[in-house]
Amino acid sequence: MLMPSAVPDPLRAWLALAVQGGASDLHLIAGHPPVLRLHGDLTALPDPPLAADALEPLLMTVCPPAAADRLASHRSVDFSFDLPVGGGSARFRANLFHAGGQLGACFRVIPADIPDLEWAGFPQPLADRLSTLRDGLVILTGPTGSGKTTTLAMIVNRLNLAGGYRIITVEEPVEYVFPRMAHTVVTQREVGLDVPTFADGLRSGLRQDPDVILVGEVRDRETAQMALSAAETGHLVFTTLHTRDAKGAVTRYADLFPQDMQQPVRAQLALGLRAVVSQRLLPGVECGAKRELALEVLWVTHPVAAAIRLGKVEGIDNLIVTGRADGMQSFDEALRQLMFAGRITRAVAEQNVSDPGLLYR
Repeated sequence: MLMPSAVPDPLRAWLALAVQGGASDLHLIAGHPPVLRLHGDLTALPDPPLAADALEPLLMTVCPPAAADRLASHRSVDFSFDLPVGGGSARFRANLFHAGGQLGACFRVIPADIPDLEWAGFPQPLADRLSTLRDGLVILTGPTGSGKTTTLAMIVNRLNLAGGYRIITVEEPVEYVFPRMAHTVVTQREVGLDVPTFADGLRSGLRQDPDVILVGEVRDRETAQMALSAAETGHLVFTTLHTRDAKGAVTRYADLFPQDMQQPVRAQLALGLRAVVSQRLLPGVECGAKRELALEVLWVTHPVAAAIRLGKVEGIDNLIVTGRADGMQSFDEALRQLMFAGRITRAVAEQNVSDPGLLYR
């Protein structure tokens, strides 16, 4: 944990404001005042624009030596840190980067405790079903800032609290820290600090007797192949992809491989993939209130597996619509339910639905 005396007052004050104000992110960019993201909206603090020559030394006070080395060689770096705030401890994920030759930063505020399902708006029956899978691959998708990391933390923590699992995570960086439980063993490894890459962490993790593996993100072919192989050999693997919807996750996964390998990979996905959950956070009815979670849920039933294996992913949307009895849900249906429950406005629903007419079926 960083001591307050090690962090200059302006930076410490801005981070404290982010925590106390309920912001998700703090942006520090040369030429701009400090900016908070509050419930999806950007709000500038009443400070003067930041000078580049003053900002860089300020940011480097929270950057660990190993991260500073990666920043120098790669020009950007991710790391996490804890800081005393308001009588407690706050945790942050930092991304330091260069733009126009100047150093900037985005700090993501990580809640002190893993949120509960009710607060997040995540359906408990869905969490129950995902956390009781015996094996296979589960993919969480959605745009940056849609809460994928939080969702995975909530689900994996249910396994942690239940006990009896050996859980391994490979993250960049480690965000939520899982509590120690008597009958569960959790190892959280950070890319760049504990392991060089996601693939290296996954490879060595498979030798550590895991039951459950959390891979923060699948970015390359090697990680994708190892995650799929782990799912096929009796492990429950959770990971994330940056895609717009569930169908896109299947396409994106296969596209990580050369053309001549995509058919065998689709065949593996048809066997090993268990579910894809795609999520978005939408503005609520009240301006400035917590955003509402909209979910698309795809379960790999026999018809879905056949569509994946044959490369007919364009039919997955229809299978989601007709698969309600199997627990599936389209984004359009999620939007319709949120609108009629009075949790999002008609305008927000119409902006996000594929066909506005579907909202009034």
